Amino acid sequence: MTAVGSPGALLWDVGNVIVRWNPRTLFAKIFKEPAELDGFLLRVCTMDWHGETDRGLSFADNIARLTPLHPHYAEQIAAWWGRWPEMFSGAISETEAVMDDLATRGVPQFGLTNMSSQAWPGVQAMSPVFGHFRDVIVSAEEGVIKPERRIYEIVLERTGLAPGDLLFVDDNVANIAAADAMGFHTHLFTDPAALRPMIQAHGLL
Repeated sequence: MTAVGSPGALLWDVGNVIVRWNPRTLFAKIFKEPAELDGFLLRVCTMDWHGETDRGLSFADNIARLTPLHPHYAEQIAAWWGRWPEMFSGAISETEAVMDDLATRGVPQFGLTNMSSQAWPGVQAMSPVFGHFRDVIVSAEEGVIKPERRIYEIVLERTGLAPGDLLFVDDNVANIAAADAMGFHTHLFTDPAALRPMIQAHGLL
C-alpha cells in the first residue's frame, strides 16, 4: 500500500536504530571458538527463543525452559540475562542527533519496540533521547510483537494518528513490510548516514 500524504511524526524502532544490540557482543567474550559461538546462537539461544521475552515471558522463565534442553550450556544460557547489558555497544550518534533536532522543531516522536518490559528501563537509561518519546509501545506489555498487524493497530490507537501521519524507521525488513502494507511511511534503517537526508526529504527537518 502506498502511504497517503506527508508524515508529521516519527515512529522509531529501538534496537539497532537508536542503540546497538547484538548478542555476539557478549558471547564473543564467552566462546573462544567462532564455530561454537555460531552454533550456540543458531541452535541454543536463538532469536525465536529470545522472542518469547519480547512477548512478555520473563527472562527467568524463558531461561528455565531452555536450560534442561542444553544442560551443558547452563552457564552460557544464564548469561543471556545475567550479562544482558554486555550485548549493547552504545547509542547511534547519528540517530541521537536527528532525534534531538526533531524535538527542537516540535515534531512528535513515538517508539515501537520488540522488547521485554524487564529490559526496557535499562535501555532507556542508555541515551537521553528516549525522553523525546511521547509514548512507547513495548511489545512485552502488549503481548504482541512486530511484524504482527495488531501491534501497529495499537500504535494508531495510542497515538490517535493515521498510518500516513507516521514515518516508521526500523532495521528489520519484515517489520517494514508489515507497516508498508498498512499505509505507513517507512524507512529501512541500514546506514546511519542516510537517516538525516531521508528525514529532510520528508520535510521534517
